[in-house]
Amino acid sequence: MHEALFYEKTADGRVDCRLCPHGCSGLAEGKTGICRVRKNVDGRLVSLVYGEVTSVNLDPVEKKPLYHFHPGRDILSIGTWGCNFHCAFCQNWQISQQEVTTQSVSVERVLRLAGENGSIGVAYTYNEPSIWYEFVLDCAQRVHAAGLKNVLVTNGFINAEPAAKWLPFIDALNIDIKSMDDAFYREQTGGRLEPVLAAAVQAREQAHVEVTNLVIPTLNDTDDHFARLATWMAAELGKETPLHLSAYSPRYRLKIGATRLETLERAHTVCSEHLDYVYLGNVSSSVGRDTFCTSCGTALVSRFGYRVDLKNLEGPNCGRCGVPAHIVTD
Repeated sequence: MHEALFYEKTADGRVDCRLCPHGCSGLAEGKTGICRVRKNVDGRLVSLVYGEVTSVNLDPVEKKPLYHFHPGRDILSIGTWGCNFHCAFCQNWQISQQEVTTQSVSVERVLRLAGENGSIGVAYTYNEPSIWYEFVLDCAQRVHAAGLKNVLVTNGFINAEPAAKWLPFIDALNIDIKSMDDAFYREQTGGRLEPVLAAAVQAREQAHVEVTNLVIPTLNDTDDHFARLATWMAAELGKETPLHLSAYSPRYRLKIGATRLETLERAHTVCSEHLDYVYLGNVSSSVGRDTFCTSCGTALVSRFGYRVDLKNLEGPNCGRCGVPAHIVTD
């Protein structure tokens, strides 16, 4: 077991975790925080998942999803188990909401794998990477030093101090903003909205950021919600920040019917009034699939599933008119 970062000891042998806004306090011997992977052992907070992986794959970077970060490239993707949210609709609940069998891997092994098979680096994904903080930080530092890329796929529920410690080594994040209503966060995830928004702004100052919103019928699928999300992103992250509107399907404890295509296409229309790049995920549609120049309308990136065709793109700019396409390619 690896000693955790960002915690405080108390005089009676208890510990207070300071990693995320839950602020799990007064953890007695043998007790874990809400994430279930940070535990008081002999008066120290330790990580139960340091170097423990449930999944190791070479994925298209579009699968994260990241559409404006090295399009068409693959990235080593790793994850463990556990989460500091308890979403009733979790799409990866098998590893986020229950303990599963893991395999041990070293930082050195991750680094070696990251440099193989054309991978651009490492994505920390599948479950919430912040609860895996110590291992992710150690890997990210080594990967960064090797000239490779680090990507976080995260719910954004992390305190500012630990975020500031790892952001210098992170190249891109996909942050899941689940709703613009705090009540949704409290009722559906056990978390809060404001820390997620603050983390997104903090990340945007140092790294490439894209946002995902899982659209769930009756819970966050109104035009008002889409407009509030898009206007907030435009004002706080920049209107060039890509937004991925993703279709929900029944998983875990939530039995609401799947998101309809017309709902996502309506959301695309609303959000496109405020943002330059809006994409649809988990559906097959020509709407919200490709990337076009915001100035001349030239197709820059065409996609079919995870197949990517780069067109008229010169570095990060439109090859026809030269206007920035806000796509990271180096």
